[in-house]
Amino acid sequence: MMAEEFKKIAAIIGAGKRFLIASHLNPDGDAIGSSLALALALEKMGKDVVVYNRDALPFQFAKMASAERIVRSLEGEPPFDAAFVLDCAELERVGSGFSEMVTTDTWVNIDHHLTNKTFADYSVIDSSACSTGYLVYQLLKLLDVEIDADIAENIYTTILFDTGSFHYSNATSEAFSAAGDMVALGVSPWAVANKVFENQPQGRIQLLSHVLNTLKVERGGEIASVLVTQEMMKETGTGPDATDGFVNYPRSIEGVEVAFLIRETGKDEYKISYRSKGNINVAKAAQTFAGGGHRNAAGCVINGDIALVSSKAVDALKAVMERV
Repeated sequence: MMAEEFKKIAAIIGAGKRFLIASHLNPDGDAIGSSLALALALEKMGKDVVVYNRDALPFQFAKMASAERIVRSLEGEPPFDAAFVLDCAELERVGSGFSEMVTTDTWVNIDHHLTNKTFADYSVIDSSACSTGYLVYQLLKLLDVEIDADIAENIYTTILFDTGSFHYSNATSEAFSAAGDMVALGVSPWAVANKVFENQPQGRIQLLSHVLNTLKVERGGEIASVLVTQEMMKETGTGPDATDGFVNYPRSIEGVEVAFLIRETGKDEYKISYRSKGNINVAKAAQTFAGGGHRNAAGCVINGDIALVSSKAVDALKAVMERV
C-alpha cells in the first residue's frame, strides 16, 4: 500500500513544476531535515520549491545544510502544483490559517506519527519509520535522484534526532542502515553532532540548572517531571528552543518509566512533553488533552494553574500505565 502511495506522489512530482514544503510549529531536527532534503532533491529535478515554517529555527538546527532558505511567510506566493506537509499528524500543526494561505489543489502528507489523521489527498504514514526523513529517503530512491552531501546531511540529521542519537526503541536496523548510507554519501557524524549538540548558548546551561531544581518523582519513582517557566527563560535570556532535550534528564533516572516536561507558554497554559521507556504508550496520555505523537514521545497542551496541570498530566499517565 505504501509503495503505491509513493508511486502516486512520484507521479505528482514528475508532472508538476512548483511545490511548497511545510512542517510543524516549533520545528525539530526531523521537521527541518526532511523538508530541506526533499526541497534540495526536487530542485535537482528542475522544480521550483518554497520551504516554509512559521517559527524561527532552533539554535541547534540553524546551521543545517540550506537551512537559511526556509521562509516564514507565504504572502504573495503564486499557486503551487502541490503542497507537501511533512512530519505533521494534522494540518493544524503547521499553524493557524496555514491552509488559507496556500493555493493548491493537491495536498501530500508524509509522516510517521502514530496519531496521524490522514488529512491529505495523498499520504504516506508509517509509524514504524524512525523519522519522516527516512520516508523522504525512500521517496528519493524511487525518484532516482542523486543524493548529494547536503541532502544526505539533512536525512542523517532526521534519523539522529528522532532516534535520540540512536538511544530510542526506533533505532532499528533500518535506521542504522539508512544512517550508514548517508555516511557513505559524505556525511561526517562528528560534524553533524557538533552542529546539533555542541553549539549550545551559555544561557541554555543556566536554564537547565533552574529546571533541574524543579524535579519531582512520583508513583514510587516511576514518574518524574520538571518545570520550565517563562520567568526562568527571561532570566537566562533563552526561548522555548533551549528546552529541547531537557525531558531526557528525568527520563534517565533509574526506575523512572515515564517522564514529562511542563513548559509555561502563556497565562494558565502549559505544553507537556511526555517521554517513556519500554511499552508505556504516552501518545494515549497526550490524546487525553487533544495532543498526540509517538508511543515513546508525545505532547499536548493543558490549561489551568500549575498545580492542576501537573496533577492532570500525572493522572493521564497513571491511567495509561495501569492498562499495561
